[in-house]
Amino acid sequence: MKTRVFQREGLQPLLEALAEQFDRIIGPTVRDGAIVLDEIASDADLPAGWTDDQQPGRYRVGWRDDEAVFGFAAGPHAWKRFLAPPDVRIWTVRRDAGRLQFEPGRTVPRRDAFVGVRPCDLAALDILDRVYLQGPYVDPGYQARRQAIGIVAVNCTAPGGTCFCASMGTGPRAGAGFDLALTELVGDGRHEFLAEAGSARGEGWLDKVPSREASADDRAAAARALEEAAGRMGRRLDAEGLGDLLYDHLDHEAWDDVAARCLTCGNCTLVCPTCFCTLVEDRSSLGGESAERWKRWDSCFSREHSYIHGGYLRASGRSRYRQWMTHKLAGWHDQFGTSGCVGCGRCITWCPVGIDITEEARRIRGAEGTPAAERIRS
Repeated sequence: MKTRVFQREGLQPLLEALAEQFDRIIGPTVRDGAIVLDEIASDADLPAGWTDDQQPGRYRVGWRDDEAVFGFAAGPHAWKRFLAPPDVRIWTVRRDAGRLQFEPGRTVPRRDAFVGVRPCDLAALDILDRVYLQGPYVDPGYQARRQAIGIVAVNCTAPGGTCFCASMGTGPRAGAGFDLALTELVGDGRHEFLAEAGSARGEGWLDKVPSREASADDRAAAARALEEAAGRMGRRLDAEGLGDLLYDHLDHEAWDDVAARCLTCGNCTLVCPTCFCTLVEDRSSLGGESAERWKRWDSCFSREHSYIHGGYLRASGRSRYRQWMTHKLAGWHDQFGTSGCVGCGRCITWCPVGIDITEEARRIRGAEGTPAAERIRS
């Protein structure tokens, strides 16, 4: 596959090449004080010169001292919202002359080009594929949307304070799952992109961008930028043996400590790129002429999510946080053969009280052989 270099001005021809094949282009843009994912029309919509500051329970955007286009970490939006939307109509039933007429919900996906997909989010898409496509039941809506997209990934050279993809093996370099992967090279008067094609389609897009062959120096510069990014990760998670450790400590006092801080608001699950809990909701017209069934995003932090046969399986905040973290880092391996966490750090940034999954895992890991009082103070 081709590896070429193009100037900053080459982004617009690339977007124009995408516009020829897709209904819309989705990429990062600045809106309402955040870098979010939305439809973009040109490279002027991209957040050039913007960056973000992410810490536990804190997110702020600001200006960089250069014009880097992708000089920020993963924002509040995950790409799952375009593939597994928050609200999906399953069917509609109407009363017609005393008879009920059923109309199934139909998915007519728009052809979307995803621009700026981070390596951690590529890993998340692979995990969602296992959930929705590789089990005993295939989600036809997800499948149709997934087959209609094209992906321009961007390797991460500006990790945030809550990022830990390097320790999860999901970044900062994209390994697979993209049509085209870009590494932004900025500094010393240089503003270029090293572009690596991951598919024949990606090579076709690259052919429409003025570019040159990547030299050994170009490749080395990209490798250095990614190595430096890996060293600047704000967090680290030691996943070795963590699943068994969590299973062995389901009654540990640390769960009480985190439950005392957790608001069970579900923010972490909404921003997570892999969480997929849903509920089914029926809606009817006031006159009784029609009714609809919808699938909506839900969260395991909702008490109602665990309601079965007249009772709540997880009535306490303690049990719900433990369920989320243990499923994410342990049960997911049993179900899907991979961790449910990709190290994007969104759950840490967007937790209103700054609960840090890496710190909670570290607390459990350091608990063995430690007196209970010291465990709680650590």
